[in-house]
Amino acid sequence: METTPIQVPTWLWTAFGLLVAALLALDLGVFHRRSHEIRSREAFTWVAFWISLALVFNVGIWLLLGADAGLMFFTGYLIEYSLSVDNIFVFILVLGYFHVPPQYQHRVLFWGILGAIILRATMILAGIALINTFHWIIYVFGAILIFSGFKMALSGPEKIEPEKNPVLRVVRRVLPISQRYDGARFLTRLDGKLMATPLLVVLIVIEFTDVVFALDSIPAILAISRDAFIVYTSNIFAILGLRSLYFALARMMAKFRFLGYGLAAILIFVGLKMALSDFVHVPITLSLTIIASLLTLAIAASLLWPQRPATDERLAG
Repeated sequence: METTPIQVPTWLWTAFGLLVAALLALDLGVFHRRSHEIRSREAFTWVAFWISLALVFNVGIWLLLGADAGLMFFTGYLIEYSLSVDNIFVFILVLGYFHVPPQYQHRVLFWGILGAIILRATMILAGIALINTFHWIIYVFGAILIFSGFKMALSGPEKIEPEKNPVLRVVRRVLPISQRYDGARFLTRLDGKLMATPLLVVLIVIEFTDVVFALDSIPAILAISRDAFIVYTSNIFAILGLRSLYFALARMMAKFRFLGYGLAAILIFVGLKMALSDFVHVPITLSLTIIASLLTLAIAASLLWPQRPATDERLAG
């Protein structure tokens, strides 16, 4: 694990903050000003845009902060982007459960991502502060990742049941909720009474589940670097590209049958890397190679050995 602090100038933090603010403003205020259903072609175009932007930023880090910082950013970005697949499963489940119309899905995910940016910043700073103050906590984080990896490998991705979500229960008790959507609005008035629309409920559930998944993803990237700038920027670029990845892959997720095992192996590897960091030094280049190889193998295996359609049982019945 990287231990030497990287000297990040204040202007770079400011420039990154302005860049993210400008991108979000353009996204919602210009490119998606009108609610519409995101088609596959548009989604893949945005996927290419966000990945390209992250790589350009990566080159900038390499030139400004050095090769080690560039490699750490890329490795962290790859980990976060890979683990975001779990979020896509959640999006599919939650948006389907609440029957969110396709033309409003981008809006709710946009505000969900905005909330995630703020929450991730808090959790990342807290995680770094904990490690710097209580060094032994790296063993706890490592154990969490290893446990999560084995749990994912043995039982599949963590199941999210919206109807049993405690946050949803609290929201229903506190806020009056209308039964119908009112366009892309989060709040509406019925008979002069202010009420939450189902879209606001979806947003709250998505924010809550992001916190749950961040408990895995943030310790995972802290196994690569403890530098706040590297950890935060790589995390945010992965989050920014999450919506377009959802719209591009939502209908294809069932085809990647071995991807969960690849993600589980990545969690176990970074957990071991963190837990053994005081005893075994794993170069960042080796970490990147192992993570990329595990991800590639999982995707390749899914394509080479696709799951056969469940037609035999139907014919037998």
